[in-house]
Formats: sequence, C-alpha cells, structure tokens
Amino acid sequence: MTASVPDPSQRNDDADNGNGSRELVAPPYPTASFGGCRGQWRLFLTALGFFTRVPIPSWVGYSPEQLNAATRYFPLVGVFVGACVALLTVAMGHLWSPHLAIALGLGVSVLLTGAFHEDGLADSVDAFGGAFERERVLAIMHDSRIGTYGAVALWLALAVKWQALVDIQASVGWSGFAVVLIGAHAASRSMAISLLRVLDYVRPEGKAKPVAQRLSVGGLMFGVACSAPWWVWPDWRAGVTGALVLVVLRAGFIRYLRRRLGGYTGDTLGFAQQLGELALYLTVCTWI
Repeated sequence: MTASVPDPSQRNDDADNGNGSRELVAPPYPTASFGGCRGQWRLFLTALGFFTRVPIPSWVGYSPEQLNAATRYFPLVGVFVGACVALLTVAMGHLWSPHLAIALGLGVSVLLTGAFHEDGLADSVDAFGGAFERERVLAIMHDSRIGTYGAVALWLALAVKWQALVDIQASVGWSGFAVVLIGAHAASRSMAISLLRVLDYVRPEGKAKPVAQRLSVGGLMFGVACSAPWWVWPDWRAGVTGALVLVVLRAGFIRYLRRRLGGYTGDTLGFAQQLGELALYLTVCTWI
C-alpha cells in the first residue's frame, strides 16, 4: 500500500492556514528509530516524499523529528530527480529535437517536484521586490498568490535553464548533459541545506519548521558528498569553478538574508536551490 505523498503530503497544497499556502501538518505517527540501513532508507524516503510527488510506502510514516533527521538526504533526492529528468529527456531526445526534448524535460522536473522550489523562488522574489520592512516581506512571502515580480522571475528562470541546457547538450552531447543535470540538482540542494548550518528559522511555524534545527557538520558533509562525484565530468574545471561559484553565492545570499530577514524561511531555501542550479548551468556554459 502506498500513500500519494507521505504525510509530508500534509505538505498540502490546500493546507488550511487561511490563504492556501503550503504548511506541514504532522499526523500522530509514533517516534521511530532511524538506526541501521532500514532506518536510513526510511529517512531517504521521508525526504523523497516531502520534496517530490513520488508515492512512498505508508510504513515510512512522518514526524517533524523524522523530517529533521532526513535533512542530510535532500541532495540525494536531487540526484534522484536529476537522474529521472535526465533519463526521460534523453529518451525524448531520440523522438524529437533536443530543443523540444529539453523543454519537455523541464516540465517533467516541475511535475516531479510539484514546483516546490519554483514556488519558493516566486514567493521570495515577490516578497523581496515588493517590500522593505521585515514583517511586510514575511507577510508577502506567506501569501499564496503570485505577483508580477514572481511571475517574471519564474519565466526568466525557466527560459535561462532551457537555453543553458540546450547549449550544454549541443556542446557535450546527451551524456554530458545528463551528468551536468544530475550534478546541478544535487549541488544546488547542498547549497540550500547549508543555510541550515548558519541561519535561524524566522517564523514560529511554517513548512520548513521541522527542519529548522541547525544542520550538523556530518549531515552537511554527507550532502556535499552526494554532489562531489558529478563535478569531474564533462570538464573538471567547470566542476571546480561551479563549486567556487556556489561558495561565493552562498556567502552573499546568507549576508542578504541576515540583513533582510535575520534568518531563513522555507521559501528562501527554495530560492537558494533555484539560484544554485541556475548558477551551475551558467558556469558550465562558460567552459564549453
């Protein structure tokens, strides 16, 4: 038996906070042990169920503590998402032109994740572009409606991704395209969870509240390790440069969040992932 989304599915698109924005509602699952291979597999499935629309077994369950413990697996979810999208895009590339296949692949990515990170991008850009006072920024970010800033940001992000991936595929072929796609999905999620190491969650409640505890050094290193193998090909120089770009981008983003909010929200984590992914594609494009 499977559930459509573990009860992170109570990462509910209609979760009732009065305005339709997604929040976590924890069902009464008992506290579980996460030791051993089965426990770690359970944590990976927890992360997979929260960040994608992939059905997972009902025995996985859900609790805020479980999601917090699963934080280290977020980049591995990126590997999974990137691999699925790459596989389907390459398959479609044998049926249609690369341009069309890559456009459809971006659609697959959005469907697979439920536009989870794109939602954070749009909400964050709307909020930061629409207000200066901290409380007003948080209020706009909490509003489920999309504004002009958010709509333009989404359009630009998808357009830049499409053109960058088209250029990458044309230069290094489908195999190089697949490696870059997987690496970008994994590394950008590593950058996003690294914010949990140094920033505090700024809301009393919210969709990222269960992962609001500070990420351990071991958890962060595991997330980075999930990204590292994908940096060496098709050009190790592009991989090393991409890593340096993410370090600089992370430092600037942390400084910006501290100045504007004093910490992070779930939306800004999605914003960070999208910025990291775009930065990596653009970095690879400078080397090809």
